[in-house]
Amino acid sequence: MSKKKISKLPKASLVIIGNEILSGRTIDKNINFIAKRCDKIGINLIEVRIIPDDKECIKDTILELSNKNDYVFTTGGIGPTHDDITTESIAYAFGVKIEINLEAKKRLIAHYKNMNVEFNDARAKMASIPLGAQLIDNPVSSAPGFIIENIYVFPGVPNILREMFLNLEPTISGDQNVLTKNLKVKTPEGEIAFIIESVQNNYDELIIGSYPFFNPPDIGSNIVLRSIDKKAITNAFNELIEKLKKGKIPYEID
Repeated sequence: MSKKKISKLPKASLVIIGNEILSGRTIDKNINFIAKRCDKIGINLIEVRIIPDDKECIKDTILELSNKNDYVFTTGGIGPTHDDITTESIAYAFGVKIEINLEAKKRLIAHYKNMNVEFNDARAKMASIPLGAQLIDNPVSSAPGFIIENIYVFPGVPNILREMFLNLEPTISGDQNVLTKNLKVKTPEGEIAFIIESVQNNYDELIIGSYPFFNPPDIGSNIVLRSIDKKAITNAFNELIEKLKKGKIPYEID
């Protein structure tokens, strides 16, 4: 039998780039957002990595993940300071030059003029884009991200990233036919693990996740079934309910 599961969906990895994340000085707020958006549009986010502002590390990570994913999203390291090296590192990875992108420069000049702020050399750095890359519009601060090969490069500032990602989202090809069914089981996860496993083993076309909650006296697990196969998810859901009933385990359908 072929292994369909959710792995049939387009795959993506997320790379968080920044020494400030690794040092604990900054709390990342982008992982949860991108994970939710990928789930919403039918992309299987299979991996998240947090790496330093290091040219060789960025290059090696990008090339590795590019080869095994449909999409690689990166955040961080495309600002105006000396340690913002993501752009040059990704250009280095693909063996292309960086150039001042005239459209990017035009947008930045207009933005800073509107703010009555000097467009200096540091800010001009944000118009440097790998040759041949496609710009990602930035409706918040005008400094664009870019797409090269299957790498989507975003800034690390959460409110800017969110607007840029949502703006670009209609062009990202996922499978929006992913179906979900949810159960709230009112018993500790360890008492139903064998039931979940027995149902999962019967269906290669779906994934069952168990997410425990602990808020005494409310203790239990949220069970989530995901599939692109309507028949499989319906049958698995019904089988799970029957086994919970047989075991006299209380549950609610969300």
